[in-house]
Amino acid sequence: MYQQYFRRFLQGAAEASTAHAYPPLHMACHSHHYWPDVTFEAVQQYWRDSASLADAKWEPIFADKIPAWQTAVAHTLGLPRPDHIALAPNTHELVFRLISAFDLTRPLRILTTDGEFYSFARQLQRLEEESGVEVTRIDKLPYDTLAERFERELHRGGYHLAYASQVFFESGVVFPHLLDIVARKPEGTEFVVDGYHAYFALPTDLSRVADKVYYTAGSYKYQGAGEGLCFMSLPEGCRLRPLYTGWFADMAELENRADRVGFADNWLRFAGSTMDYSTLYKALAVLQMYERDGVTVAKIHQFVLAAQRRFLHSMDAARHPLLNRDNLVYHDLDSGHGHFFTFDCATPERSLELQRELQSRGVQCDRRKQMLRLGFAIYHDGEEDFQQVFR
Repeated sequence: MYQQYFRRFLQGAAEASTAHAYPPLHMACHSHHYWPDVTFEAVQQYWRDSASLADAKWEPIFADKIPAWQTAVAHTLGLPRPDHIALAPNTHELVFRLISAFDLTRPLRILTTDGEFYSFARQLQRLEEESGVEVTRIDKLPYDTLAERFERELHRGGYHLAYASQVFFESGVVFPHLLDIVARKPEGTEFVVDGYHAYFALPTDLSRVADKVYYTAGSYKYQGAGEGLCFMSLPEGCRLRPLYTGWFADMAELENRADRVGFADNWLRFAGSTMDYSTLYKALAVLQMYERDGVTVAKIHQFVLAAQRRFLHSMDAARHPLLNRDNLVYHDLDSGHGHFFTFDCATPERSLELQRELQSRGVQCDRRKQMLRLGFAIYHDGEEDFQQVFR
């Protein structure tokens, strides 16, 4: 159904695999989606605009491209203010900019989980080396009681910042009732939801928490536009003044700068400095293509769910010693799951051995220590029965 979007890459992949016994089966899409064909023309257009317009390219980028992309992202997530969606090359830059807005000369209390992605987890560890930064990590397991335990601590602890993943990067499990927790958060707590493994994978409506949440995600994974373009939505009325700031944040006053550090009242408040906007062109092209063809996140999710169920059926029939329900970290698709499965292989050595075994059969996947991850995407054809994984 959707392979038309990826024919250039898929044809190239098939040609590259002629020396192998098995055709490629890309199941690392939770790490890097294949790019649709429209991105090829988009990056060429970025080159043409940059080469022909030189410095004048900034006007169409800021007047046309960014607002169009913000509008498409806002529509996807149910956000009422497209101009409150800040962009940067990565989410880490945006989150650290938010952290820098707190008064770091006073104690800073942060609530999170023990299942957050490496960049945030590492940053917190570094911050904890400094005096005055206190981090509380709620165990993600058991998932069934996570929401209750996290919310209880959120309201008890007097936290300045809370941070949690919508979908955990190691397991693909959805944080239960996370947006409900955001909706009831304490007034004095800023709340970040890491939506990287949910954006353009799971249908997400932020309309009821738009005035309470900083939602971060990017185009690298499920949107299929590549690295270099991430975003963070800002709640209405945000007046934070990041210490880590850039000249874009005062762009409106460049010609008449005062002797003070000013901030815009829109997304530029959290803007940095000059970046490569080729991925902006690619991401906008993908979003416009999906809009034109009536491809929604809900349709994508249903397509992937069907593929995941076919996989589970093939897996149950295969009786594989490692790829089985006993080792599958979570498989309750009806109650909330991302677009990849994770198998606990007990040791890093066993997961590496399994990864190499799958690679020898043309199955591309990835691993995190003892965890092996297999992802699903819209370019997995409806006839794919995943037998290649279990041969």
